[in-house]
Amino acid sequence: MKKIHTSLLLSLMCFVFVQAQEQSSNRKKAVDYLNSYQYGKAILLYQKLTDVKEPKLEDMENLAFSYSQVNDYEHASNWYAKVVEHSESAPENLLRYAKTLKQTARYADAKVALKRYAEVTGNQNEVETELAGCDAASEWMANPLPYNIVNEEGINTPLSEFATFVLGNDVYYAGEEASVKKVENLSWTGQSFLRVYRANVDGAGLNKTSESVVFNDDNRYHIGPVSSNKAGDTFFVTRTYSGKDGDKNKEGRVTYKTNRLELFIYKKDGDSWTKQPFAYNNIQQYSVGHAALSPDEDTLYFVSDMEGGVGGTDIWYSEKQSDGSWGQPKNAGAINGTKDELFPNLGADGVLYFSSDSFVGMGGLDIFKSEGSKGTWSQPENLKYPVNSGGDDFAFVATKVQDDTLSGFFSSNRAGGKGNDDIYAFNYHEVKPKIIVVLEGISYQYFDAKIPMAGVDVSLNLFDEHRTLIGQSKSDANGFFSFEVEAGKDFILLGEKKEYYSDSLTVSTKHITQNDTIRVNLNLKPVLEVGKKFVLEGIYYDYDKYNIREDAQLVLNELVRIMQENPTLKIELSSHTDSRGRDSYNQVLSQNRAQSAVSYLVERGISRDRMVAKGYGETRLINACKNNVKCSEEDHQRNRRTEIEVLSF
Repeated sequence: MKKIHTSLLLSLMCFVFVQAQEQSSNRKKAVDYLNSYQYGKAILLYQKLTDVKEPKLEDMENLAFSYSQVNDYEHASNWYAKVVEHSESAPENLLRYAKTLKQTARYADAKVALKRYAEVTGNQNEVETELAGCDAASEWMANPLPYNIVNEEGINTPLSEFATFVLGNDVYYAGEEASVKKVENLSWTGQSFLRVYRANVDGAGLNKTSESVVFNDDNRYHIGPVSSNKAGDTFFVTRTYSGKDGDKNKEGRVTYKTNRLELFIYKKDGDSWTKQPFAYNNIQQYSVGHAALSPDEDTLYFVSDMEGGVGGTDIWYSEKQSDGSWGQPKNAGAINGTKDELFPNLGADGVLYFSSDSFVGMGGLDIFKSEGSKGTWSQPENLKYPVNSGGDDFAFVATKVQDDTLSGFFSSNRAGGKGNDDIYAFNYHEVKPKIIVVLEGISYQYFDAKIPMAGVDVSLNLFDEHRTLIGQSKSDANGFFSFEVEAGKDFILLGEKKEYYSDSLTVSTKHITQNDTIRVNLNLKPVLEVGKKFVLEGIYYDYDKYNIREDAQLVLNELVRIMQENPTLKIELSSHTDSRGRDSYNQVLSQNRAQSAVSYLVERGISRDRMVAKGYGETRLINACKNNVKCSEEDHQRNRRTEIEVLSF
């Protein structure tokens, strides 16, 4: 039968010491405290036992271990440093030492200890995950994610506060009592037992703490954490079993009792509450706790070390039955590793957040996330630094999702807090990585695409209402030009050079989702060769229309510039239609289109006697789209074109 082993067991277990016989020496008393999980008391005695010139290895080991169990990792690592240098120290102490070094963010030293262990034992595989965690932690700390983290000083004390659950403006959490009478057997930290508290949320954080007496109806042992349904009329409360028939164990002459966790369901009945145990509690064999409902409230997730799990404590789930009861627990599968998984929570974003020391992490418990449901989940993803630290980070609750911002609370015993475990508020604003799109191209001579054209003025305009200028460049000796543009937009690329017609292209980056390069060519046509004909690319017409479209205006504007720069230039501006419609009608339509283009230039100051408007209808198709031939709209549009012929210069 597995037992739960984690530094957070103050929320998972309570142990009551039953001494079989009065012990006379400090060492015997210290061993008794150690065996009964009263680490706070054990530390006081082992401090005396090790305050000698040559302390015993066993005393140093037990003191270091006790410090680690109450989350005092600085003192634990200091003593393990002495332990591992002892000539009779077992190799396992190197692993324990490395763990405390990670928990104090001394990753380089932790790697040294881990490698020493691998060399001594020849078991490299055993430390691979821990070594990977050291490297990952160093990288994550060098590149922190955009979290804003604030200690909730309004409710945190020198004791432990952790595991929030938000319900409206109320926040429930577990905390140690600040003032209790001295009793013989407190929790294993040497502090008082946990109770459920309630705080209010306002713009300045959490405040106005009060004890939630509804759930603290049994003052023995630990109570909390809690969670509820959305209506707030059903609560799931984790409690330490307070009866007398817990699992009894014996270490030498000392008998002690293990009080496991139970899950209780509180339901509101008018102005009062009723409670009933979760159907699958079993205080003789395993613990159950840390419950959380799925968003649809039909699945209950919880933590247990029941048989059939993967590691120490696993995440399990039960499905609500038609009669309202909870079905047989099932293991949640891939999110469970070989060690401990704890504190599952389904966030406002629908993601499962939980804590684990099974996967690559920074030290103690790290917070992970996974997407899925029931027994099917994505690979757990570490939330990295600064949410995770070398200490224990857990009970991550995402309470609000808005745009790219995620808000909520988590708990941690990291350095710099007010107490042992503290509650922290977080705000995460996702900064999406900038997508870099390079628009590059080569300008060529129109009649010989193998000859690059240098000195072409290339401008980039946003394809919007105002044709906003984005950038300008000039092609180099190889005809090359380049721009860096935004993803998700449309652009017009325009190439210009004196004595050449400009060429333009429409380029879209709306489909691009990652860094990419778009390559294009510009082909500029000389305007001074009498008799030459060429199509003005970009001057197209809608079906059965002859008005100048907005996308054609930019090209015609460049023709205006060329005509202005060459005052003796005369041209024929001819227009063509596709084959659809009657031949006679198309002849008239094409003449109107040619005349429309000429009129556009006249309106911009070009003398009409320098231009001849000529419509050719469908007599000069440039593809096979003749009458009664089925073609795409794109092929038909290629025929609806405007051509320029140089008449004189």
